[in-house]
Amino acid sequence: MSAEPVPFVPPFCPRSDCRYHRCPEGWRWVRYGCYRRQLSPKVIQRFRCGHCRRTFSTQTFSTTYWLRRPDLLPAVFQRLLACSGYRQIAREARCHPTTVMGMAARLGRHALLYLERHRPPGRVCEPLVIDGFESFEFSQYHPLHVNLAVGAESHYVYAFTESELRRKGRMTEHQRRRRAWLEAHFGRADPKTIERGIAALVPLAAPRPQPLYIRSDEHDAYPRAFRRLKGYAITHERTSSRRARTPGNPLFPVNLLDLLLRHNSANHKRETIAFSKRRQSVMERVAILVVWRNYMKPFSERHGGGTPAMRLGIAEGPVGIRQVLSQRLFPGRITLPAEWARYYRREVPTRPIPNARVHQLKLAV
Repeated sequence: MSAEPVPFVPPFCPRSDCRYHRCPEGWRWVRYGCYRRQLSPKVIQRFRCGHCRRTFSTQTFSTTYWLRRPDLLPAVFQRLLACSGYRQIAREARCHPTTVMGMAARLGRHALLYLERHRPPGRVCEPLVIDGFESFEFSQYHPLHVNLAVGAESHYVYAFTESELRRKGRMTEHQRRRRAWLEAHFGRADPKTIERGIAALVPLAAPRPQPLYIRSDEHDAYPRAFRRLKGYAITHERTSSRRARTPGNPLFPVNLLDLLLRHNSANHKRETIAFSKRRQSVMERVAILVVWRNYMKPFSERHGGGTPAMRLGIAEGPVGIRQVLSQRLFPGRITLPAEWARYYRREVPTRPIPNARVHQLKLAV
């Protein structure tokens, strides 16, 4: 005979302004009816907090809250890592592309919280390899860097930030005039944006000041960024970016991550029509790929070796998509670093889009 299902017990009040949101000790709640829906489970139990008197349901604690197509969330996660564009995913799922866009943003926010919740405790005990992955937003007149910090031995991605760039390189006279017109109307990227991005990257990777051994290429902004940091004793090893990108290259861990980003993300393909229209979207999709890289993908496709998280000793085995999406994570209970909190709230600007949507939903905190 099958066992009776265990009744759901809410672990805490989901309202961020309730005193029992962070610490549920002594919390009281009551069952408050139920409602029916078309999808399974068809009957959803509701509850009411005994302190703030607000109601919520079992769906409040699910990653599929407020979704009309909850079955698509794991599929979208997988398709985004399989180099599919939004419209390709939407055609297969028979939904509108904006549905896929919304799910990608939700998955990106969830990935940020997942990475912060499961980050390695204590100090960074291996050299860090940093580099900037170059792509663009909106058009090729708006390039950007995704600044990456990767463990030299584990290949664990400790942190990532973004830097807006100015278009450079060879251009025709028409392209130069076009760039000048865009900069006159929308402003010009700060020439020190990479320096600021790297200065924010290192404290993300190592929140507490400590001695660090960092490898990078010969970009001039990196030493200036390190001088901004207080309390970090940094030993900096520089390698020419023209050196062959083989496993013997000291920068191989971050070069491999660059390759995976280019290979698994449709928005970073060369000459693609699936490029990201907002820098915000770039960071959300990077967060999804980093969760996959750190906790799901083997260290080596041919030889295995466990995931980077397993090599650091913070995971016992590879994590599946269902496990990553098993429960909703709340920003009121997981304090994100300031830079990642901007990405969570969707506050990264794109100059040609002055009124881009941000994440300000009061109930979907």
